[in-house]
Amino acid sequence: MLHPAFLLAGQVLVVLLAASYQQGGDKPPQVPYLSRDPGAESLAARKAAQMKTAGKVPVYSQFQFTDRIKESGITFVHRIVQDAGPAYKAIHYDHGSGLAVADVDSDGLYDLLFLNQVGGNELWKNLGQGMFKDITAEAGIAAAGRISVAAAFADTDNDGDQDLFVTTVRGGNILFENDGRGRFRDVTASAGLGFTGHSSGAVFFDFNRDGRLDLFVCNVGRYTTDQRGPDGAYVGVRDAFLGHTHADRTEFSILYRNEGQNRFRDVSAEAGLRHAGWSGDATFTDVDGSGWPGLYVLNMQGDDRFYANNQGRFRDSTETHFPKTPWGSMGIKVLDFDNDGALDVFVTDMHSDMWEDVGPGREKTKSRKTPPDEVLQGGANNIFGNALFRNRGQGKFEEVSDRRGVENYWPWGPSVGDINADGWQDIFIASSMNFPFRYGINSMLLNNQGRGFLDSEFLLGIEPRRDGRTTTPWFDVDCSGEGFPRNNLLPLNPCQGRTGRITVTAPLGSRSAAIFDLDNDGDLDIVTSDFHSEPQILISDLAARKSIRWLKVVLEGRASNRDGRGALVRVRAGRRLFVQQNDGKSGYLAQSALPLYFGLGEAPRIDQVEVLWPSGRKQVVTQHLRMNTTLRIQEPQ
Repeated sequence: MLHPAFLLAGQVLVVLLAASYQQGGDKPPQVPYLSRDPGAESLAARKAAQMKTAGKVPVYSQFQFTDRIKESGITFVHRIVQDAGPAYKAIHYDHGSGLAVADVDSDGLYDLLFLNQVGGNELWKNLGQGMFKDITAEAGIAAAGRISVAAAFADTDNDGDQDLFVTTVRGGNILFENDGRGRFRDVTASAGLGFTGHSSGAVFFDFNRDGRLDLFVCNVGRYTTDQRGPDGAYVGVRDAFLGHTHADRTEFSILYRNEGQNRFRDVSAEAGLRHAGWSGDATFTDVDGSGWPGLYVLNMQGDDRFYANNQGRFRDSTETHFPKTPWGSMGIKVLDFDNDGALDVFVTDMHSDMWEDVGPGREKTKSRKTPPDEVLQGGANNIFGNALFRNRGQGKFEEVSDRRGVENYWPWGPSVGDINADGWQDIFIASSMNFPFRYGINSMLLNNQGRGFLDSEFLLGIEPRRDGRTTTPWFDVDCSGEGFPRNNLLPLNPCQGRTGRITVTAPLGSRSAAIFDLDNDGDLDIVTSDFHSEPQILISDLAARKSIRWLKVVLEGRASNRDGRGALVRVRAGRRLFVQQNDGKSGYLAQSALPLYFGLGEAPRIDQVEVLWPSGRKQVVTQHLRMNTTLRIQEPQ
């Protein structure tokens, strides 16, 4: 049986859209490897439809994002392994790499880490005013020669700076210790974190509440062979997306307990957490108010699992809290979308969208076609699309994704932030599938006061990307020489009927994103990590167009972990209550160390800020609460 992505490719990629066209100089002609691409006409129609909604709902949207990648000075370009290009296979390499944010040198500005499959990772120092400088060499975190997947910033040794954990595909995971000045030292061996396999997302949280951040590492499963390709990467198995049906390809995810002084120990078995699903990411949350963080682990090919935490020991209680979960989960974020004071859970589902040829008109609907039973392995308890789990209290959740309008197409991971500062959390979903599929848009969902979410990516200038350009060069091939690699799984050969060198082009697509105030002007900006392309630095002009009210909160734990990771923060302003969990979950394949940003809408004042620390201590701040400032809260001894 073939993977659904290949089946879809066979349906969609029927003909090459265009013959090669001549360009100036020595550049080879470009050949789009696409069909049924929405094209400029479709994108313009979608933009026109969104523009008609402006001013008709009580959601402020009269501002714009502009891609300032050139002005930023950032020259990073993500590069792919051959199995995602000329030797294409439907394989997990196409899940890409993460993007994480932290103030690595403690100068008050938040720096950007871009992960890469080929050529090494890059760390860019924030110089202020939207400008960045490449400090990769002096930082020592490139990990060149490894295929990096996810990044997690956290103060693992409670010394006041942000350390870094990076996962890789069969290159060994890495823990970098920060010296406080943004220079890192590889301490993986002494830390005991050098697992080598098909690792993906990484989550720091204090599962036993001892004041030290523990680590959960998601492992997907064995999707590569022991053969290496010309680029040095392990060649993928041809039926990679049926890996969950082969028990011998299982790689258990790992729970590491922090023993102190940057030493970790695998306690998966003794803590009751032996997770075998094909997992790309996870997050933690306390669903029943016990004070102990449970763990929601995604499964990209099967059932998600929620593990309740009973004072440091876990048990699978998925059916109690989430009777149905998406079948092809990819990204997750905990948020209070309806401002009722209870934390909800949003899960994106990529793989359910890979079984049917869907045009732009049906991107907001659930999948109508599902895999056969031998692939599903039981689908009665599955949702075939995104899931928004509304918290009903007492550990019970109601799935409301369709009613709230959060379905989209080809989603990777959600990033959450109040981008119009009205007091309601909005959602950005990094999306699109790239080569060899058609273009898929990134989704920007504006929160309509908890009643639902409004599609706003065209309205706010986020789509179309790159000033209307939706494609990028993917790879070069000499059709007069050896031609196209024979070990790929493409239904069509781009060299067919052609001679000479050509450049095959493919759609742009984002994998990860982070929402934060990049330029310190008070509103939230968006940075994306795009697959096999340069990132986007989407700068908002909200603060220049409108007087806004906001509060940033930075936590410093003492009895709790230094980052205050796991704390629950409640802000009361006027008659409104705003609640956020300090989980660091900034986007797909990433944990960042960022302030919590609270948009305050039209609130006349901030009345109090309450922190429920991971240690169990409750702290209420009522003094020196000023709008449009950063509030630093230190946990009392």
